[in-house]
Amino acid sequence: MNFSKYLRFAVVGACALAACKGGPPTATKPGKYSSTTGIEYNTEEGMKVSDYQGIPEGPGLVFIEGGRTVLGSAEEDVAMTHDNIERTVTLASFYMDEAEVANIHWLEYLHFVRKDSAEEFYQSALPDTTVWARELSFNDPYVDYYLRYPGFRYFPVVGVSWLQANDYCTWRTAKVNERLAGEGDEGDSGSKGGGLFGRKKNKGGDAAEGTSDDGGKAKIAIENGNTLPNYRLPTEAEWEYAAQALIGTQETGNENQENKRIYPWDGRQVRNAYGKGMGQFLANFKRGRGDYAGIAGSLNDGAMITEYIYNYPPNDYGLYNMSGNVNEWVQDIYRPLSYEDVEDLNPFRRNGFLDPSEKYDKKGYQSLIDDHVRVYKGGSWRDVAYWLSPGTRRFMAEDSATATIGFRCAMINAGSNK
Repeated sequence: MNFSKYLRFAVVGACALAACKGGPPTATKPGKYSSTTGIEYNTEEGMKVSDYQGIPEGPGLVFIEGGRTVLGSAEEDVAMTHDNIERTVTLASFYMDEAEVANIHWLEYLHFVRKDSAEEFYQSALPDTTVWARELSFNDPYVDYYLRYPGFRYFPVVGVSWLQANDYCTWRTAKVNERLAGEGDEGDSGSKGGGLFGRKKNKGGDAAEGTSDDGGKAKIAIENGNTLPNYRLPTEAEWEYAAQALIGTQETGNENQENKRIYPWDGRQVRNAYGKGMGQFLANFKRGRGDYAGIAGSLNDGAMITEYIYNYPPNDYGLYNMSGNVNEWVQDIYRPLSYEDVEDLNPFRRNGFLDPSEKYDKKGYQSLIDDHVRVYKGGSWRDVAYWLSPGTRRFMAEDSATATIGFRCAMINAGSNK
């Protein structure tokens, strides 16, 4: 190797290591050359390194800054379950929907599913509107009108099981990333709207071309950096942390968490204690036996059933209705001892680890617990104030649905260690 060629390689290497006056390389400014080999990126010999300006903005999401907190019930355990005792954990930052998934969002989902997926899957995606039906109550109009009548567009979708909510998250991920990647309906994302969920049949009954059960064509590469991570249900810890919204009580420069909240707002009461809204209820819940909304001319929370998803003041993270309106599904399976079993960094309870379902006598009707029951949180329009506290928890079978449970989506803060 002659001297000039050696000098050229030395200069390239120095530029790669020092990023040529631009400082050390970063995710958004990796430089033109590899800082370990000196090989130029995006050449025939070098590796392709896509432009990256940070995680794209996800529709409907709010950033939740993570940190240390104390999870668990802050009130007397009136149900005597002792299943959420206080403990200190740390949560990484994440994103969460600012409001509950509404009827209009689910109808959009059904629209694309019907266009692009098998009829069998479309039928399985329909909410159970009969959850409103009660033998000794005239809720019949809600059975027919709640999901589809335009006036209920921005009321939370209900009658949705945990399994259906997960399918929605999968579809939403594909549809949003299809748009962000600029692929459109003819792209190679493999999402094809609802085509993730089975083949669309043509008139002859055969599977339509261009789709397959596993999404068909090549998936969008996460290395491109132009797509979002998966929408998903929040973990129980994430949901409880976001509902606490203790960021609103934190003093600048003080690392001690000196305040605790019973509800997602300040104070020990469910009425607004400040300003023009003083005395108004801060959530949609059942005030007492037979009292869902107060008396005519002086309604308390103003809602006999569910309510507009943006009603009531948001908490200090900007999240609406983290207490009341509808309970919300979270990812975790239910176990009464999760608080002492799960780890203290990003705690999460998944199937198949510790506390096996065989220990619970469900067949003998001595227990309701197995590997198909999921936690739900937050309280609803039909619950008393006790269930509005973020530390309370209940569970239900993952394939069941009620008029009091909805959901919202979450997403990791990809590309960050915070």
